[in-house]
Amino acid sequence: MTAEHPGGRDAAGHRTAAPAALTGLVREVRDRALAWTEDHLGGFVLPDDVLEPHTKVDHTLKPLGELAQLCGTAQRVIAPDDPSHASAGRLIGFAWEQTRHGELLLELLRSEPFAAYPFEIYAAFAGHGLRHEGFERLARRIATTRGWAFTEQHANRQLGLVNSERRVGVAPHADAEEVLRRTWLGGLCEPWMLERASGYSLTHAAYHVTDWGTAPERMPADLDVYLRTWLPPWVDGCLESDQWDLTGELLAVGAGLPGEPPVELFAAAWPVLARVQHPGGALPETGPPVELPEDGAPAGEEPYPFLGCYHSTLVTAFAASLTVARLEETPAADAVRPAVPTPSGRKQPA
Repeated sequence: MTAEHPGGRDAAGHRTAAPAALTGLVREVRDRALAWTEDHLGGFVLPDDVLEPHTKVDHTLKPLGELAQLCGTAQRVIAPDDPSHASAGRLIGFAWEQTRHGELLLELLRSEPFAAYPFEIYAAFAGHGLRHEGFERLARRIATTRGWAFTEQHANRQLGLVNSERRVGVAPHADAEEVLRRTWLGGLCEPWMLERASGYSLTHAAYHVTDWGTAPERMPADLDVYLRTWLPPWVDGCLESDQWDLTGELLAVGAGLPGEPPVELFAAAWPVLARVQHPGGALPETGPPVELPEDGAPAGEEPYPFLGCYHSTLVTAFAASLTVARLEETPAADAVRPAVPTPSGRKQPA
């Protein structure tokens, strides 16, 4: 894509179309990732001591919150008659049950009123229509305090909290546009300075602006042009360096842009992720994928540890759900053919 054609049209003004084969491939990747998640719900079960100070939030509440957020978004964009719609619904329903229908999050908010993460986890459920009256009553009171308004945060985290406030129905404590312009993405930083940390900052800023890809019209026009121009080389760099999790996050950003989707980007990247994906549905966050023996995967053997693949697998399901939804909006004529992954994982034209 070029800055001169941010809407996804070529020089002659013709609309870029999505091939049915590409849409089908991404749908298969999505379905395998969701199936893996349903098969590994034990990894998301909260321990009995989840509220104790010694319990690691990153290994308990963080995975559950990500399950709720990413699967909740997936269900919103998957067609109701698609079996994966019900699968995503079961996953967010499981996550809500783990919070005791929000009661656990209320206890967290009472014990840590200065912390943003209970609010952000709850917002993932609220964005899906799952509510807890007691949590929201206390959240509205806390959100009026000076301590809430003046807690010092990185701009990207603050932007996420503003979006969470909007989802819950609390008046935002800061102006979203002003906060956005203090992020790496909002500053239109030099594209060659992107690395792993700024890459994740960029993707999450885009998610917070577009409410996780479901409100693309909220993306400012200059950021839309910037992302359409630089997502292709960034994704290519991630593929070259085996950064599968960040690849998925960047593809989700592309699927959440206003206007026509970046079909050429999808056609180049999704076949590579399809090759990296284990037959069981998991993808590693980084590094070379597990090589399968000639007769297939060993029975009963997990290719990756749960904490090393759950996030990248959820991100893949999320990005694929958004991608399929956007590709199904485009006509099937004059299709761009997807790239074919080579045995080394690099891509070449089909």
